[in-house]
Amino acid sequence: MPPTETITPIADPAAAATGPAPTDEELLARYRPLFAEIAAGAVAREAARTLPIEEIDRLRTAGFGALRVPRQLGGAGVSLRQLYLLLAELGAADSNLVQALRVHFRFTEDRLADRDRERGRKWLRRIGSGVLIGNASSERAGNVRGRTNTTLRPDGDRLLLNGTKYYSTGSLYSDYISVAVSDADGTRISALVRNDTPGIELFDDYSGFGQYASASGTTVFTDVEVDPDDVITGEFHIAGRQAVLQLTHLAALAGIARRAVDDIADFVRRRRRSYGHSTADLPRDEAVVQQIVGKADAAAHAALDVVLSVADRLDRVVDRRHAYRDLPADRRNAETDKAVREAEVAVELDVYRAQSIVIELVLRTTTEIFEVGGASALDAGLRLDRHWRNARTLASHNPLVYRQRQIGDHLLNGTVPDNIPSVGEAPGLAADPAGEQ
Repeated sequence: MPPTETITPIADPAAAATGPAPTDEELLARYRPLFAEIAAGAVAREAARTLPIEEIDRLRTAGFGALRVPRQLGGAGVSLRQLYLLLAELGAADSNLVQALRVHFRFTEDRLADRDRERGRKWLRRIGSGVLIGNASSERAGNVRGRTNTTLRPDGDRLLLNGTKYYSTGSLYSDYISVAVSDADGTRISALVRNDTPGIELFDDYSGFGQYASASGTTVFTDVEVDPDDVITGEFHIAGRQAVLQLTHLAALAGIARRAVDDIADFVRRRRRSYGHSTADLPRDEAVVQQIVGKADAAAHAALDVVLSVADRLDRVVDRRHAYRDLPADRRNAETDKAVREAEVAVELDVYRAQSIVIELVLRTTTEIFEVGGASALDAGLRLDRHWRNARTLASHNPLVYRQRQIGDHLLNGTVPDNIPSVGEAPGLAADPAGEQ
């Protein structure tokens, strides 16, 4: 891991702030060559379960983690729609990297919501210089309503962090880890600690059958000292906080669909073996094979279109919240805040609706591609199965059935979706000695 505070900024902030925002074409021209190089090693990394440490560092150096940071603070100042366009392209190259950076981009959005204070600007400057943020939130025995067993307690003049986290996605690649903790009063807060702080143990022990290289293993904190300035307390009205997280998964899924289609099309073009009951000598000329590939291509395009359409709406809601925060105090009131909050709830629900479409499209597509090749498509060297495994893994985060229920509850009863991102045991249950997840 590179030294956090000495990372060279990607661009001169003053110069960047005076130029126009980058266009889609400029962003794609800049990052597609890097994505192509990342994609070239994806199958080999999958086969060997190799962590993409070098690839993450190359993304860092290219300013990828600073895409949403304002230009005057060292970033590119791109829109959310542009971010998700690039995340989908990265997802086609290697979806593990999108998942590994998921909380980093959520944390960046949180700090953008806090940018009118020095704390927010401090973190945005760090991210603008190349700092990456990892995640340590989930616990096997943590309370499902948001309390944690990981604690932050004073010890003399120090603050000490203790606890064990699971599914610490991206932390092995990060400079700082954002840790969900409970303070002495039981309030859920966040503590930011350097990845290399004494007392932190990071394990690459994730055992899921997909997204091997997302660095979603265990993190143990033992008397880890925390800088009081790096403790984040208080609630902020953050537009689409869950929408940002879920849309990142959907962008990765759209990328998986794109890569699956490209891989199977390449397989068919090169294939010479066929069946005696086929209607064409070559599979590429077989009508049913053409139909399967065409249907898969349409699904991949549709998935991306859904993601970008919702991202565009999320952009407008985020901008609306920022504009509201910038209003003079005498123009901020309960009525105008309610209107913005209702827009935030609406875009959250739009993302949940998008989940219903994108997840089902991508899972079906990554299954149906095998219809074109018989047993040959099952060759382990092709690793075509990684597309379904990775898609199924991403789809299992915040399971779709719960999101669909929330949509229905809102439509029928006006219930606002719960915005607490927590998983754990139901209140009152004793810890499972078997450690069931």
